[in-house]
Amino acid sequence: MSDSSGDAAFSPAEREAIRERLAAERAETSTRVAALSREFDAIVASNALVAVDDEHDPEGSSTAFERAHTAALLAQARDHLTALDEALERLDRDDYGRCDVCGEPIPAERLEARPTATTCVRCATAHPR
Repeated sequence: MSDSSGDAAFSPAEREAIRERLAAERAETSTRVAALSREFDAIVASNALVAVDDEHDPEGSSTAFERAHTAALLAQARDHLTALDEALERLDRDDYGRCDVCGEPIPAERLEARPTATTCVRCATAHPR
């Protein structure tokens, strides 16, 4: 990340690398959303065909748990997809890499670990979600 004057500006090459990384992660996440959607639909469909007693399932985990677990993973993946889209929009607006709270640049290490980060570590610590 270029940081010549305390600015979160990126060189054209850095911007392209960021865009490629976000796009690749978005493609992976879209694939995960599709797979989880199919899994969730299959769980719902199989429950519709069989009278299941979740309370006394000899197989261990209940289908209700499996359905809830898959639904939670699906929601999480969809949220991440939204965060990736928002990160790409911030990149297009030249706001990517700048903290939403204090306006300071987000350290490159944080963006490497969390490319959808919208806050610097200090603000994320001070204002947890």
